[in-house]
Amino acid sequence: MRWFVVLVIVVPLLELFLLLQIDRVVGFWPTIALTIVTGFLGGSLAKREGLKVWHSWRQAMAELRPPEEGVVDGLLVLLGGALLITPGVLTDMTGFILLIPFTRRIVARRVRAAIDRRLEAGQLRVVNFDASGFDGADFGAGEWGAYPPGSDSGVVETEGVGRDEQPEQLPGRSSD
Repeated sequence: MRWFVVLVIVVPLLELFLLLQIDRVVGFWPTIALTIVTGFLGGSLAKREGLKVWHSWRQAMAELRPPEEGVVDGLLVLLGGALLITPGVLTDMTGFILLIPFTRRIVARRVRAAIDRRLEAGQLRVVNFDASGFDGADFGAGEWGAYPPGSDSGVVETEGVGRDEQPEQLPGRSSD
């Protein structure tokens, strides 16, 4: 809960403070230009790095080997792009750190180490999402979905048209 407060209240206030300080030093229009340029630069850098990660994943899968840049790297690229598009100096710096390959690898290594520590300590819960659902529930089961396993009633409902009925004719067409 405290991280939520930091993200929603403290970070925007800090961003506003930093933008006002930059405004005092360089002026209003250069501050606006800085915000716009970093947004566009961040978007293009996120696209480039995201495509590099995507292509390395596809190449690794085609060669039947695990990708060198794993899921954590892909998520960091996504987060970095989102931070760069968000206006602000602090989020831009963090976004650039997550998008530059050298620094992203350092962050990814630390994130993976933190995940490993939490897994070993039993503090991380992994939920499996697959076609049958999650946490033991049947995905899509119910009135309009699939029946739960083992509930086959053996009844198949169908509708049909008898052979002696004529199909509807379109106007202007003969039945030859």
